[in-house]
Amino acid sequence: GLQMLFGNPEMGKIYQLAVGLAGNTSIYVVPLIYLVILYLVWRVRRLNFNLFQATTGMAFLLIFLMVPSSPGWFLWCLPFLVLYQAMSGRIAILLVGIFSGVYVLSTLLVTQLEFANGREFALAAALHVPGQWGNHAASLLHTAMVAIGLILSIRIWRESISRNDFFRLSRKPFIVGVAGDSGAGKGAFADAITGLFGEHSVVKLSGDDYHLWDRQKPIWQVMTHLNPMANDLEKFCNDLVSLTDGKSILSRHYDHKTGKMSKLARIHSNDFIVASGLHALYLPAFRECYNLKIYLDIDEGLRRHSKLKRDVHQRGHTVEQVLGSFEKREPDSERFIRPQSRHADLILSLQLIHPKMLENFDDKDPLRLKLVVSTRNGFNELSIRQVLVGVCGLHVDIVVGNDGADVQLTIEGEVSAADISMAAEILCPRALEFLDIPPKWQDGMVGLMQLITLSHISQALTKRFI
Repeated sequence: GLQMLFGNPEMGKIYQLAVGLAGNTSIYVVPLIYLVILYLVWRVRRLNFNLFQATTGMAFLLIFLMVPSSPGWFLWCLPFLVLYQAMSGRIAILLVGIFSGVYVLSTLLVTQLEFANGREFALAAALHVPGQWGNHAASLLHTAMVAIGLILSIRIWRESISRNDFFRLSRKPFIVGVAGDSGAGKGAFADAITGLFGEHSVVKLSGDDYHLWDRQKPIWQVMTHLNPMANDLEKFCNDLVSLTDGKSILSRHYDHKTGKMSKLARIHSNDFIVASGLHALYLPAFRECYNLKIYLDIDEGLRRHSKLKRDVHQRGHTVEQVLGSFEKREPDSERFIRPQSRHADLILSLQLIHPKMLENFDDKDPLRLKLVVSTRNGFNELSIRQVLVGVCGLHVDIVVGNDGADVQLTIEGEVSAADISMAAEILCPRALEFLDIPPKWQDGMVGLMQLITLSHISQALTKRFI
């Protein structure tokens, strides 16, 4: 196998273009270019069909341009050039046509054709071109072919690779910021987003990991976690910037059960970064990093009910401690947390169907909720309404602001993960290309929050790539 591969006379052509160094050492240009292309593909990590065929086609084309012409190498390039023509415009069709014609003409000038009936044909002789002039003409045509081939390579890079969403995502990750009050469900929402793209594609950064002191410290008697002074927001911001730049960070993890910080652990950057926390939208430096800013605004009664249930059963607090924290934290919440909603691109508000539902609630039956979605940038609300009504069977009300930028959707009803999956295929076909695993859609309002968020991610990706 290897003997057939490396013993093939055609393989010797890749060593003919070389840069001589001292002694008998040379740098072979063709293998060098090929290794550089392999490195670029490795850096992208995530490929779709368009990016795969574009990089493969450009690799074949560059190799063909740097080795002596032969029909075999040219035929390897043709399928990829045809695909490029189909995906580009008239200029691409014209360039590929000229490129192919010049190659055929230059080859016929130096190659004598022999037919099955024994007859021969030489283009140079038919045109009465002397041998030396024929070689010059063939060289000029080959030079023109290489020039057109380089132009095609540049156009393939610009149109099919550098503008490809997967390639751009590999250059800079997509960053989502999630803010909200304590008990608003930031962690659960971050997990829901992670379920769409997969653990292997997402890195989560939690603001809880940047508390300055353990829970047992006496400073918490006079200060709450909602106060920015109680958190190392500078390190939070620096770590977010480092992850955005593709660098790894060292961070601790706050254990809510023990109230203590863990040892430093290394966190690597990824294609998607989800930064959640009480102050995720507090600093301008935070907000400038995000491609999508989300604020979770849960009904106050529902928030207190969920926080009481979570802190008592999962985090080891007493009922008295949790009830006391509500009044203690209220001033800081009003001062530091709620104003962050003004900076959000998307506000997701879970509310009770009836305000008095919690009065006689016993946890045996699920709460009936509605989702209020507010956005200041506008989105495809009409399409979303049609799909949610037609596919999911939900009731949707829309309120549009006077300037058309502020949009509010109120969504009521029960919906399954299967229905949400069908809706996503209609609403977000482009964003679904980034999901290299089947997304984990959830039932009910959390699934709707996933769908609305994915729709906004698709919109934000489009804006970022313009």
